[in-house]
Amino acid sequence: MNFESERVRQISSSPSMVISMRAKQLSSEGRDIVDMSLGEPDFDTPAHIIEAAHQAMLDGHTRYTAPQGTLPLRKAIVAKFQRDNGLSYSVDEITVGNGAKQVIYNTFVATLEPGDEVVIPAPYWVSYSDIVTLNGGVVRIIPCGIDAGFKLTPQALQSALNDKSRWLILNSPSNPCGAIYSEAELQALGKVLEDFPNVLVMSDEIYEHVLLADQPFVSFASACPHLRERTLLINGVAKAYAMTGWRIGYGAGPKGLIAAISKIQSQSTSGASAISQEASRAALEGPQDFVSRCAREYAQRGKLLVDGLSQCPGLRLSAPAGAFYAFPECSQLFGRTTAQGQVLEDDVALSAYLLDHAGVAVVPGAAFGMPGYFRLSFATSREQITKAVVAIREALSALR
Repeated sequence: MNFESERVRQISSSPSMVISMRAKQLSSEGRDIVDMSLGEPDFDTPAHIIEAAHQAMLDGHTRYTAPQGTLPLRKAIVAKFQRDNGLSYSVDEITVGNGAKQVIYNTFVATLEPGDEVVIPAPYWVSYSDIVTLNGGVVRIIPCGIDAGFKLTPQALQSALNDKSRWLILNSPSNPCGAIYSEAELQALGKVLEDFPNVLVMSDEIYEHVLLADQPFVSFASACPHLRERTLLINGVAKAYAMTGWRIGYGAGPKGLIAAISKIQSQSTSGASAISQEASRAALEGPQDFVSRCAREYAQRGKLLVDGLSQCPGLRLSAPAGAFYAFPECSQLFGRTTAQGQVLEDDVALSAYLLDHAGVAVVPGAAFGMPGYFRLSFATSREQITKAVVAIREALSALR
């Protein structure tokens, strides 16, 4: 018996999660594996955040919350946008979900009609396209490879938009490539959008505080304030505060859109964990030195990885400006043969080779809508990064 609906048959499980589970399985079998597949900080959640969760339980914050999120957390999010981005929102323009991923999902449930098009620059985070498909939307991919700096140009956006376009998704800093849009680049995209008044903008800014170089982060809403009523900002505590398992993300946008998203929330999970919301409030309102300290460490790790990969044969790499990923181009290796006689035809085969023979788990570029690349996360120790680089270099040098 087939239990999947037609919509479910159109999508796949999250590729990064599948590869990570495979890496964990190999580790449990005694293999020495360096897992660079998941974008998950290896730091512990700061102690004051954990203590806030403990105190929340003692104080009785163990019940349902409003679907839109607790008022204290939404006030903390409003203050965060004012402090970090110079943006003014009201608590009615904020929604809280079980991770940023659920806010994205709720948004497309709430707004997409069958056949609506969603423009997504590639490479893109693995779940964008499948979430759109699940909700009846049509994905319109715009390839933006290494030669384009992994960024969408106004000309490419202009060509992709039409009367069926409903959303544009932007992700800066980017997962998987670490590209950051400048204020001028965002304004140029905003200029194009002025001619398409029915198109909404989802700006995923969850890596806002993971900056690796001198390039600053600029929120789309800051760069294009005249598009504020058409813009939804996506953010969360997972990456900046090492809180992936706490499952709290949030969105900021016009009241009508936030109300629609919250209506979906009320009929799905009802709301996010009350305890996690109190912990997230402590994260946003408490000391921020952890965030800057982690960013400095990520910058050192990223340099270590990029320098190491630059010595690997057949790879071409653009150093990431933000987030904690490297995204090398690897098409020069296609057609090469392993010591076992296997011909590596694409990035999927190459990624499998690196896992099976080098003991390094990476995610093929095809998962991000960009075949010919693969992604490595450097949200792991310097020791593990050094070990991975040596193993990758040896594995690639062994190809014939």
